[in-house]
Amino acid sequence: MNSKTKNKSLYIHIPFCDHICKYCDFTKLFYNEKFAKPYVKKLLEEIDSYHINKVNTIYIGGGTPTSLNDEDFETLLKKVKSFLIDGGEFTVEANVENLTDSKLVLMDKYGVTRLSIGVESTQNSRLKEIGRSHTYEDAVRVVNKAKKHNFDSINVDLIYGFDGQSEEDLKNDLKNILALDTDHISIYSLIVSPGTVFYNVKYPVQSEDASRAFYEIILNTLREHGYKRYEISNFARNGKYSKHNIVYWKDEEYYGCGLGASGYIDGVRYENTKNLDNYLNGEFIDSKEVVSKEKDFTYYLLTNLRMEDGFLRKDFKDRFGIDFVDKYKEKIAPFMSSGDLIVTEKEVKLSDNGLLIMDYILLKII
Repeated sequence: MNSKTKNKSLYIHIPFCDHICKYCDFTKLFYNEKFAKPYVKKLLEEIDSYHINKVNTIYIGGGTPTSLNDEDFETLLKKVKSFLIDGGEFTVEANVENLTDSKLVLMDKYGVTRLSIGVESTQNSRLKEIGRSHTYEDAVRVVNKAKKHNFDSINVDLIYGFDGQSEEDLKNDLKNILALDTDHISIYSLIVSPGTVFYNVKYPVQSEDASRAFYEIILNTLREHGYKRYEISNFARNGKYSKHNIVYWKDEEYYGCGLGASGYIDGVRYENTKNLDNYLNGEFIDSKEVVSKEKDFTYYLLTNLRMEDGFLRKDFKDRFGIDFVDKYKEKIAPFMSSGDLIVTEKEVKLSDNGLLIMDYILLKII
């Protein structure tokens, strides 16, 4: 595939981890240098196969990118730095336990502009329960260290909805995560997915009512502290939104490279293999989907309506050649009447309550 359209974004997946968290359903493997070195070599081959010129954003995720040794980490950073436009956003995910000074020096050297650090909980007993190998005190130390290395755009992840977690526990987590003083916070409800340790041990799932109550506490607390919810699980202050993730939520095209990565280029969505042997043999892509116009409508609404500001009617019409209201008039009428879907001359978005019942609304519209 070789796209000649406007600058896109590049996602790169590093599947290796020093430990496997009990809730994680991403493509991941225990770190082993015997596999990591040839993996990085093949990864660079896959990236080269797209003949990328320049991209607006780069995101290296995982797994744990910072589980790579410094040599392999530098090889990857050096390779992809040249793709980034001037002023572009370059994010790397990191775990608390392996975000070392040497990694921070390398990221600063090769133009990484943003860090995303997996904190997940601020309660040490909970961190141990879910399979993390750091403490909250470690997280405080690492975030402060990253700031000293000139990283002022930092995201921290937090998970809620654990078995036995009370509203008071959640409020303590929020207090502690706010104390880290970062401009971006991503907060996710725990999902117990097939193939995870939690699924195999039948870990209890939080009820919908409890999850909704927790979410309202999160939303109100972060808004009180100056954070804007710009996507259902993402909050930022000082305009420090994740430009890369907005590409996904606006249903725009991007390159996806690495084991289990997905991409969307020239109207084709693709999924890479999750089989390491196949990947190392150069068999990168596992499946492709040529996106039909009707499917394109679906993907657009599924992603754009996750954002608090929704989408512009002009953008919808420019892309599809039809006005949103003209296409969905009868289906959206009940939700407009209830106030869950807000449609003005300029934009379409969900209300606070509409975002809470987004899945139901989309089911009725699409």
